[in-house]
Amino acid sequence: MKKHLLLSAIAVISLISCNSEGNAVNTVESMKTPQMENFDKAFKSLGDPQNRPTEEEKKRNTSELSDRRKALLVPASKELILSSGVTEAEMTRKTGGDMSQIIVWATQIYLQKSDEIRKNIKSDQ
Repeated sequence: MKKHLLLSAIAVISLISCNSEGNAVNTVESMKTPQMENFDKAFKSLGDPQNRPTEEEKKRNTSELSDRRKALLVPASKELILSSGVTEAEMTRKTGGDMSQIIVWATQIYLQKSDEIRKNIKSDQ
């Protein structure tokens, strides 16, 4: 279940990042918080040559990110979660420090904030 949720989250982030709706997207991009931008950058960094799956990771034939690649997302994920008003203690209690849970939670926050930005843009037009 976690694997599918994490894979779905990554797919959604990719679609949001690659979206090209002209001015509306530029406005959404310009309204993102620094934490959202860092979260975007962290996901995009997975495509960097040094961060791509190794041959060993590919051989595992799983859709879940390796711990090495998850570790690249965790700092920005934690930053995004904390920026939503959650305390460090609450985050640790809810996730138990599990990297997948941290990333999924951050993805949910990211999507919620992106949706709020889109709604604000629509109401301003």
